[in-house]
Amino acid sequence: MAPFTPDHIPGLAGKTVIVTGANSGIGHAAAAALAGAGATVVLAVRDQAKGEVAAAALPGMTEVRPLDLASLDSVRAFAAAWQGDIDLLINNAGVMIPPLSRTADGFELQFGTNHLGHFALTNLLLPHVAADGRVVTVSSDAHKSGAIDFDDLNWERKRYRPWRAYGQSKLANLLFTTELQRRLTEAGSTVKATAAHPGYAATNLQSHSGSRLLAFAMEHVGNRLIAQDAAGGALPTLYAAVADIPGGSFAGPSGPFGLGLRGAPKLVARSAAARDAEAARRLWLVSEELTGVAFPESHIQR
Repeated sequence: MAPFTPDHIPGLAGKTVIVTGANSGIGHAAAAALAGAGATVVLAVRDQAKGEVAAAALPGMTEVRPLDLASLDSVRAFAAAWQGDIDLLINNAGVMIPPLSRTADGFELQFGTNHLGHFALTNLLLPHVAADGRVVTVSSDAHKSGAIDFDDLNWERKRYRPWRAYGQSKLANLLFTTELQRRLTEAGSTVKATAAHPGYAATNLQSHSGSRLLAFAMEHVGNRLIAQDAAGGALPTLYAAVADIPGGSFAGPSGPFGLGLRGAPKLVARSAAARDAEAARRLWLVSEELTGVAFPESHIQR
């Protein structure tokens, strides 16, 4: 079978897609490919002005709506304003290794944005997701270094370690996908939940670490010598969005050397921690408590 490319995306005329964090990086590249296939793409972004500039560079039908995943009020406002079906929700936005920061609701910024914000958004929008729709959540291979510390999810007692916090948030993305798919299946829904990781993509995500040395090493050394571009990094997301794969699947780059840093997308393995069904259930319940948002079992489309 030929490697997956954007040419494999089917015609999406009449379909509606939401991409969070679509103003730059792999989110913008994914939005461009989906808009090019005929979808109406909604860029859900924190900065409306930047979103408008990004949308102007895309083909086809686009719309920009404000969404700050670090604010549950913003998430609720976005969902409350939504009308009509959603064929594809791509939970792409994220933050990576910032100094210790907190969301508007007091959550550690990476856990609050990367996981809890998308958790709340997805559950609030699920009643609008079409019966043949899909929810794609962008994780990272860094999930393998993550652990869910249920005793201190928000880094309030232990010393803050940016990379471990990032790993926890990305592991949470995979556990969320697993439990979402389980709940969808149990409810008799045909909506699919999948996940993807981009490998090593040259984007501006690494620039918020707060360390000039680290930012220089990642942006000017790693990005130039190892990374693929944003379009390459978006391929696993697109594969997870449109390929004929089972719910709960995890897509990532295929190589080279089995490192999964770049290359054509395929289904990839996840860590043992990311396969822990009991941890996935527990995290879901905790996330419901923290966000005040629950799975809309009686309202999802079947």
